[in-house]
Amino acid sequence: MKSKKCQVLVIGAGPGGYVAAIRSAQLGLKTIIVEGEKAGGTCLIRGCIPSKAMIHAAHKFHDLAKHSAKGGHMGISIPGPAEIEMAGLKGWKDQIVDKLNKGVEHLLKSAGAELITGWAEFKDAKTVIVGDLTIEAENVILANGSVPIELPFMKYGGNVISSREALDLDEKVDHLVVVGGGYIGLELGIVHRMLGSEVTVIEAMDSVLPIFDKELRRPLELFLKKNKVTVKTGVFAKGVENIDGRTKVDFIDKNEKDESKMQSVIADKVLVTVGRKPRSDGLGATGVALDERGFVKVNQRCETNMRGVFAIGDVCDSGEMLAHVASFQGEMVAEIIAGKDRMYDPVAVPAIVFTEPEIVSVGLSPYEAKEAGHPVITGKFPLAANGRSLTQEAEKTGGFVRVVAREDDHRILGVQAVGTHVSELVGEWTLALEMGALLEDIAGTIHAHPTMTEMTHEAVLATLGHAIHIA
Repeated sequence: MKSKKCQVLVIGAGPGGYVAAIRSAQLGLKTIIVEGEKAGGTCLIRGCIPSKAMIHAAHKFHDLAKHSAKGGHMGISIPGPAEIEMAGLKGWKDQIVDKLNKGVEHLLKSAGAELITGWAEFKDAKTVIVGDLTIEAENVILANGSVPIELPFMKYGGNVISSREALDLDEKVDHLVVVGGGYIGLELGIVHRMLGSEVTVIEAMDSVLPIFDKELRRPLELFLKKNKVTVKTGVFAKGVENIDGRTKVDFIDKNEKDESKMQSVIADKVLVTVGRKPRSDGLGATGVALDERGFVKVNQRCETNMRGVFAIGDVCDSGEMLAHVASFQGEMVAEIIAGKDRMYDPVAVPAIVFTEPEIVSVGLSPYEAKEAGHPVITGKFPLAANGRSLTQEAEKTGGFVRVVAREDDHRILGVQAVGTHVSELVGEWTLALEMGALLEDIAGTIHAHPTMTEMTHEAVLATLGHAIHIA
């Protein structure tokens, strides 16, 4: 058996792992990174990137349908109906993924990090076996990521699929049933509705996306209704049954005890999106402590209970299960190993749902701020009053930008928005919170015209009581 030694061993080449490996190598540390599949991890290969490609394509198809309708749209008309060829869409999406995968491999190589493909089996906390290779490390960074949660009565296989399979469909689905009305289920459900599928969403909570307040959810709920997405809330999925190549999904009101009141719907595919869990199986030999849900316990430096062993991203219990959190922690841990003084203590972490309309939140909502005891003032500005939004038809979803600030000192506590393209605005909001910006700081900043960023300026002015472009 061959052997290697290194200063830093990274397990997993997702958005946390590959960033950690690149930064570690940049700092002059001998670095090895092990990945069982392709560099880029869930986000790049079967999550964030392919789903956003699918979302973009679905929007294109949806828009073309307007132009092919009788009379056209915008003065533009095309002969005949728009058509979708799923295999071609999948091929285009895969090209983007492959390009980015090769890009990550190139970045690792350029930085001096060695990428080894294979599944790592821990012998002890700092020794792994990959095939016929043993690797010993001075420091280990666990970036194992997460996997979809599987319902025991709705096992993956056949017509029951996870988000991974949903992104690799090469045929149009006539009727897609989505179990779970969170961000993954709604993003993919809306994609398939825009591509012409019938879509039914089954959600146990009383609303879809319950993590967001009612005001933010409202434009999305109206879009779902307008586009004939059937939404069943407050119901439990109970099981599936194959019927002549299709699948019957049983569900019942969560307060109903009489199973004779069971309802059902027939689907061609059943997409189960009820959350994700850490990929922490196989860490027993490391001695790292796990919490009751299987997350690796870490401190604010992402250190585990084992000296020289760190955990970042979805596998650890510090921070949200988001790619950008994993990347931040990966860079941070590499610098900690190199002797720098770093700590994971962000003021705010942006969250985005790429539905139509998009929903974005960073910092505190008005309701969270009040619960925290802050004296709160808020201001809103609608997309319908923004020129750039109108030129992109972004106002049609009835969205807005909302600013939350403390009444006494005008410190910005949070910013939320719902609407087409609003995800691109979140960088300014996150920076403002990290820098402790006041309303006056944003109000005194010149925002380019015509852009959607002007809505941030106007929402701040509305919070101060004197917005210019709304009466």
